Amino acid sequence: MLNSKELFERRAHRTRVALRRKSPGKVRLSVFRSSKNIYAQLIDDEQGVTLAAASSLEKDLKDKLKTGADKAAAQAVGKLVGERALQRGLSEVVFDRGGYRYHGRVKALADGAREAGLKF
Repeated sequence: MLNSKELFERRAHRTRVALRRKSPGKVRLSVFRSSKNIYAQLIDDEQGVTLAAASSLEKDLKDKLKTGADKAAAQAVGKLVGERALQRGLSEVVFDRGGYRYHGRVKALADGAREAGLKF
């Protein structure tokens, strides 16, 4: 019997394999959510580098937000990572939800990134 962490890693791996198969060569917008914060990264898997990142721990966001663990924080992080992506000339990415369901904070982050101008 697998424990919850192993099940999560299995779901995340399954998601990433499907993303690589459907859209090879695209930059990946990866999401990580903890109980207190949310993080997003733009990753180029071909070169193995992070192109841009944002989190609810950043000083300018942390002062504006009540907490880093709600939908408002996730949407703000999504907008910030979307703006940073557009500054680097990236307009199309593929959304990597990891092992998380696409609802709540993960969906709010994706909506924020779309508002900023990212397409996925």
